[in-house]
Amino acid sequence: MEKGREFLEPVFIDAFDLDDAWFQCLSQILEKGYIYTITKGSYEGSKRLEFDFVTVRVKKPAHQIIPIIPEGMSIPAPTDMDYIQGYLSYLLTGTKTDTEDYTYGERLVDPKVRIKENIDGREMVKEMPLKVNQIEEVIRLYKEKGPGTNQATMEIGMPGDIKLVDPPCLRIIDTRIRYGKLHFVLYFRSWDLWGGFPSNLGGLQLVKQYMAGEIGVEDGEIIAVSKGLHLYDYAWDLAKIRTNKHNLTIV
Repeated sequence: MEKGREFLEPVFIDAFDLDDAWFQCLSQILEKGYIYTITKGSYEGSKRLEFDFVTVRVKKPAHQIIPIIPEGMSIPAPTDMDYIQGYLSYLLTGTKTDTEDYTYGERLVDPKVRIKENIDGREMVKEMPLKVNQIEEVIRLYKEKGPGTNQATMEIGMPGDIKLVDPPCLRIIDTRIRYGKLHFVLYFRSWDLWGGFPSNLGGLQLVKQYMAGEIGVEDGEIIAVSKGLHLYDYAWDLAKIRTNKHNLTIV
């Protein structure tokens, strides 16, 4: 947590399942996270504890999808299977409200380019569908061409996102079939470790299971990388309780 570091400190988490990955990330970030004040983004003016860069490998993500909170710990679970099942629907459909610039599901299955036009002195937003379902295209690609490709990538981010107030945190879902299994490689530009990490990976794991079944291969690993995996200051004490690091001082 030193502010005088000269070099970035990459961290590698090698986890068995998603519960293990979450616990290990909480434990490591309390020891190795960098503290800074948010100048732009969610909770501006608050503090974040953040990895310089982290790679999280999960070997058996389907084994335990949601985090386990031991009995007797007076902290809430960050997510549950009902929420993750709902999140799965969010990822597999293009539905969004009038107040949303995008959803991950829209970007995956019904992406649109938003164009601003000035009509009669009024600024109007026009949406141009790209007419591609990336999930179905990746399934088709593997079924028709086989596993020997590096082209089966699903993109969330678009160049225009830099102008959004809340640009997507998840930017890319890369895929690979190797050793008879479908694996996901993810990149998050920014990522809330307490609440976002468990729900995001839980939902994406269910997407991966669905795709593996459609392709006809086994379910594989998740490897997630981020230069912005963080804990907001409101969650520091929760993380210390969960990892039994009650006496750790974060400075």
